[in-house]
Amino acid sequence: MGSLGYGYTPTHPGEVLKDEIEYRGISQTCLAKRMGMSYKALNDVLNERRPLTTQTAMMFEAALGVPADSLMRLQLKYNLQVAQKDSKLSERLAQIRKMAAVV
Repeated sequence: MGSLGYGYTPTHPGEVLKDEIEYRGISQTCLAKRMGMSYKALNDVLNERRPLTTQTAMMFEAALGVPADSLMRLQLKYNLQVAQKDSKLSERLAQIRKMAAVV
């Protein structure tokens, strides 16, 4: 049961999406309207303050053509790496492993 270390800083899908819309010259306001979501919700995803949901990933795919499954894999890896750095969770996992070894 090794660690889940990936050896790099986690990339939030919002970072990739923000780069994409900046490259295309699309304003966040315009994209939010196109996607039918609030500017704040869109901005929170792009600035890594909100996780990407499956539905939102599908909306980005429809609006930008960026595959939803790729975005969700980024979110999953990001979530795992953030959780791995959580010291309370690490302690709890260590306790679970000790208990499992006894069984």
